[in-house]
Amino acid sequence: MIDSAQDHEDTTSRIVLSIDAMGGDLGPSAVVNGMASSAAKSAGLHFIVHGDETELEKLIAAKPELRGRCQIRHASDVVTMDDKPSQIMRSGKETSMWSAIEAVRNNEASAAISCGNTGALMAVSMIRLRKMDGVNRPAIACLWPSRNEHGFNVMLDVGADIRADENDLLQYALMGASYARNGLDLRRPRVGLLNVGTEEFKGRAELKLASQAIEDAAEEARFDYVGFVEGGDIPSERVDVIVTDGFTGNIALKTGEGTAGLIRDLLGQAFRYSFLSKIAALLAYTSLKRLSKRIDPRRVNGGVFLGLNGTVVKSHGASDGTGFAAAISLAARLSASGFNDRLATRIAATEGAFARANEGRK
Repeated sequence: MIDSAQDHEDTTSRIVLSIDAMGGDLGPSAVVNGMASSAAKSAGLHFIVHGDETELEKLIAAKPELRGRCQIRHASDVVTMDDKPSQIMRSGKETSMWSAIEAVRNNEASAAISCGNTGALMAVSMIRLRKMDGVNRPAIACLWPSRNEHGFNVMLDVGADIRADENDLLQYALMGASYARNGLDLRRPRVGLLNVGTEEFKGRAELKLASQAIEDAAEEARFDYVGFVEGGDIPSERVDVIVTDGFTGNIALKTGEGTAGLIRDLLGQAFRYSFLSKIAALLAYTSLKRLSKRIDPRRVNGGVFLGLNGTVVKSHGASDGTGFAAAISLAARLSASGFNDRLATRIAATEGAFARANEGRK
């Protein structure tokens, strides 16, 4: 479970992660705080840290948990949130982001983590790591709090590419199921395709074609296909993996984040409204604290780029130490499971079986 991995991590085997320390809104101090927190829980974690060497040396030296476990690589430039991906592709080789991805490309680290510009990170990752054989469009997968026993559902794509045809959606289903199997310990994940209704006749033509393709691939890929799901099913216990295009997924993600923030603010206002409501808040403190932890977005921080020859985790740009530690925990868990190699094998096997099935229908 992701939860237990974050709270009780005890990794003993050596795992090396590549860290872009300069891209976040809160600066490298938040990144180093997250590294120190993760290192205290996992004896096997080591880091290659990319960014301003002088600044990073001071921050890391102040954390005894990181002693002897960090290699600093100086990068003179930083990718800002305003930089265009095309601009970084032309002149970004000296940035901490580029350097962090390069360490994964050279097999020096098993995964890269960055709080930086999402578009630039995807562009650099695609050009340096390349797409897996059989993958047309990479996807970004996120964890969504849900009613399921394991606490989260996987949704993809949430913004890597706004377009997706039936073949892309099939690949998202394969990648999402593999991610759920390795990230959530689900032996046979349940996969649903997001649509405007659950009836078979609803939705665009490519969704109907994708639905049939996903159903045909389910047995070979070892997941259960539940059919079409609606927006209300995203946090439900009916499904473990929600497949959609990046345009729809990103809007759903941002809407969910905004709604969670609104509810948190409204609850705060309600409990501060009067003396009696403040007393009620005090009496409900334990339950409110449990709820706050349950929906804290920092605990599920980290979107995973799927479909590349290397694992890349995108941490939220405003991540503090707690949020970045969650992204590290996710990257370490996927690294320890050999997730990317398993995903490549699964896509190759399923694509082959699907191609043979199509030939048989002709």
